[in-house]
Amino acid sequence: MPNLAELNALDREEFTHLVGPVFEHSPWVAERSWAARPFATREQLHAALCETVRRASAAEQLSLIRAHPDLVGRAILTRASQAEQASAGLGDLTPDEVALFERSNRAYRERFGFPFVICARLNKKDAILAAFPGRLRHSPEKEIETALEEIYKIADLRLRDLVS
Repeated sequence: MPNLAELNALDREEFTHLVGPVFEHSPWVAERSWAARPFATREQLHAALCETVRRASAAEQLSLIRAHPDLVGRAILTRASQAEQASAGLGDLTPDEVALFERSNRAYRERFGFPFVICARLNKKDAILAAFPGRLRHSPEKEIETALEEIYKIADLRLRDLVS
């Protein structure tokens, strides 16, 4: 686990390789944020990464959201996503709960065109299931904003795991 000084000393390629996975399958966030070094704190690094996403085009933001897997889906998960979903209790679902997640995911994707993103490490399965109906009532613009805010939470927790 590198400390912040070590992270600040990395060249763009090394920095992107190490920090890139903080945003699911989207190393462009780390690559574009590299120029903002040096970061005085982990929080400053997180803020710079989030600002990179905020300044990205709408298409890039949608691509970032779409890079996330469905909860309880059939996609091959990154190690981080596996651990995050397991921490929310999503690895030990009954067949009825799996079916409920599948129906909820399908309804959400049909409405918005991207997967339901929530910070699983900050929620348990019941809270996640309870969030679907309210979020399905959002406008597409509001839901993009909500999904990005959840992604920022995920990134913060992943950074805490990455940087000492």
